[in-house]
Amino acid sequence: MDIIKEIFNGNFMPHGHCLLWRGDLLFLHVGGDLLTFTAYTLIPIALVKLVKSRDDFRFNWLFLMFAGFIFFCGATHLVGLINIWNGYYYIEGIVKFLTGIISMVTAVMLWHLLPEAISFPSRRNMQQKITELQQAEKQLAESNLRLEAEVKKRTAQLEKIATTDELTGLYNRREIMRILDIEISRVFRQQTPLSIMMLDLDHFKAINDQYGHQTGDVTLQNAAASISQGIRKTDSIGRIGGEEFLIIMPDTTIESAYDHADRIRQTLAMQKAKDTAEQGCTASIGVAQFLQDDSLKSFIQRADETLYRAKAEGRNRVCRSLSE
Repeated sequence: MDIIKEIFNGNFMPHGHCLLWRGDLLFLHVGGDLLTFTAYTLIPIALVKLVKSRDDFRFNWLFLMFAGFIFFCGATHLVGLINIWNGYYYIEGIVKFLTGIISMVTAVMLWHLLPEAISFPSRRNMQQKITELQQAEKQLAESNLRLEAEVKKRTAQLEKIATTDELTGLYNRREIMRILDIEISRVFRQQTPLSIMMLDLDHFKAINDQYGHQTGDVTLQNAAASISQGIRKTDSIGRIGGEEFLIIMPDTTIESAYDHADRIRQTLAMQKAKDTAEQGCTASIGVAQFLQDDSLKSFIQRADETLYRAKAEGRNRVCRSLSE
């Protein structure tokens, strides 16, 4: 109890005696301590509020240490202000001693943190890094666009290779059969007519044997081009064998398909009759219309049988399926 009484003993000579109780000196010391204490109180409150409001700071504990350090500094000014009139020098000494302890702890912690703080990039470095990242992102985006364009190009090329006959540029057998299967499904849904032509070039083997396969290839290409020009935009044509072609004609009856096939036959015959350096050849064509009890296989078979009948009857002619 004696120690507590001694600590709170304010009977020591107040600082006011040292200032001779002069108004000007009292104003300067009292005003300075009062302003400093007020500021040193507001700053810790602001630091504590900042730490509570933000949980993403890496060194919240350091803010709190600074808040404690500043608060105790303010407390010494408060006691100094009181001691103008009362000599509580034990209290002032204790506050100063605690201020010294927290100041040393804060200093040690700050020096311990200093290497990591120095390693933080500066604002200029951060801006430079951001600029570099933005440039890298832009380059990556441009590379992705080029890659996507190249992938689309390669995909289109692969799709073309997968669906196109290399020599004639027409659909290959697999693709033209896929298209025919789709058209047959449409017949069942919409009850529309569907016809096909099975076309075979006459005496084509003789052209290969007499003039060579290179001439035969040119003959195939010319015939394919001529047939393609003679069909409608809604029709599809594919090469299904060596010199055999399949033409799909949606929304077309057997009568219309027969007339259309005969025009194609005449065009090929006229090309053969021309006096040119390139070889031409006539064609035999079988025409069939899809029936309700048909399948893809039976439909193709009927058109194929009709083609063989055209061949057997002398070639360079069109025959229609006897089932219609």
